[in-house]
Amino acid sequence: MAANDTTPLIERRSIDYIPEAERHGRLLSQFTLWMGANLQITAIVTGALAVVLGGDVFWSLIGLLIGQLIGGGVMALHAAQGPKLGLPQMISSRVQFGVYGAAIPIVLVCLMYLGFTATGTVLSGQALGQLFGVSDSVGILIFASVIVLVTVLGYRVIHFIGRVASVIGVIAFVYLFSRLMSQTDVGALLQIRHFSWSSFLLAVSLAASWQIAFGPYVADYSRYLPSQTSSMKTFFAAGAGSVIGAQVAMVLGVFAAAMSNGQFAGHEVAYIVGLSGTGATAALLYFSIAFGKVTISTLNSYGSFMCIATIISGFRGRLEVTRLQRLVFVLVIVGTATLIALLGQHSFLGAFKSFILFLLAFFTPWSAINLVDYYCITRERYDVPALADPNGRYGRWNLLGISVYVFGVLVQLPFISTKFYTGPLVAALGDVDISWIIGLVLPAALYYLCAKKWHGTVPDHLILPKEQGALLTTDGLAAQA
Repeated sequence: MAANDTTPLIERRSIDYIPEAERHGRLLSQFTLWMGANLQITAIVTGALAVVLGGDVFWSLIGLLIGQLIGGGVMALHAAQGPKLGLPQMISSRVQFGVYGAAIPIVLVCLMYLGFTATGTVLSGQALGQLFGVSDSVGILIFASVIVLVTVLGYRVIHFIGRVASVIGVIAFVYLFSRLMSQTDVGALLQIRHFSWSSFLLAVSLAASWQIAFGPYVADYSRYLPSQTSSMKTFFAAGAGSVIGAQVAMVLGVFAAAMSNGQFAGHEVAYIVGLSGTGATAALLYFSIAFGKVTISTLNSYGSFMCIATIISGFRGRLEVTRLQRLVFVLVIVGTATLIALLGQHSFLGAFKSFILFLLAFFTPWSAINLVDYYCITRERYDVPALADPNGRYGRWNLLGISVYVFGVLVQLPFISTKFYTGPLVAALGDVDISWIIGLVLPAALYYLCAKKWHGTVPDHLILPKEQGALLTTDGLAAQA
């Protein structure tokens, strides 16, 4: 279904339910959006980290692919919730945490968005600085201005940019790959195989964390699809776009780092563009890098806005957000991320690795609880109007969900290995960080067992807000209110 021509360019909805009459879009847009979001420089740097931090090319590639498939599966399961509920992802967390309690994971999600927006802004600032012949700091400010504009415009513009970014990204990556292959003895690099559990699991963790980090907002971009859209097709459209885009970018990063002789770290953008030569080609690649970051940085800023609005609305009891409020939220979010980028631009690579790995401790338990509840306990039977009512079915605080979430974070601590914190069992495991595996499996199992026994009342069917005098159910039937 194509968007109605009368649909305004500036998005009217925010975190409120999307009525069926306003649903539009195609599954292809989910594929292109997530491919465009992943065909970008930060994904290249993430793949490069697997080699920069000690891995060889062969096992890094395999580890990254395994991580993509695991994390991409988690991400895509969240995406499939969007068309059914018509809501942003984090609103649905109120079922598991309570209307007020959902603020606990949402605050951490906001920190994630700030971090990713800031790190993306650093790399985009490098690209724009080279393109326009200005300092990286000026480039950062130019990029931030573009992100504010696109985020304020909202959903339709974000999807349009995603489609354009996919095309530009594919062209740029095909060219870079061809240049890389002409300068590199790929066979020789693949023959160097020194398997190490720590390096291998680092590669798996880098890719898995990259994908899982999309989970808290992936449904924000599928919620406008018609409610009868197949969950399986949504799963594969979003998941395939994200996994393919990220793996292609990370493979390029692995080979680039392997042939860089230590020149990659600290000059990530200049080194990648340098593979293609100089002049007009280099200028076009700098542009494609900056444009590619527009998609994902806008997703992060838009997701930040949705999360802040979700927190505030939980305590206000209303889901509506005005356009002026949206603008203020976006300016604060992007302004904060830009300040972080300006202050941290010279120590980017090491801080980024620690940041994305440490994030896993907070987001894998949330994903586990949300997915188990949606697919195994409530089985898509949500009471959507009650999500805005602290006195309703889901209450203010859900001690079951909050307790399992806290357990899921704490149980990972002995196994975490980052610059921020290293657990006591890491050395005994050969410096292998398996915390994200623990954080997915144990909270999922515990929540399933506990929720089966103590979960609150579950509706007989999915209850959606009234639309023009009708109450919609999962069967698409209308019963007169």
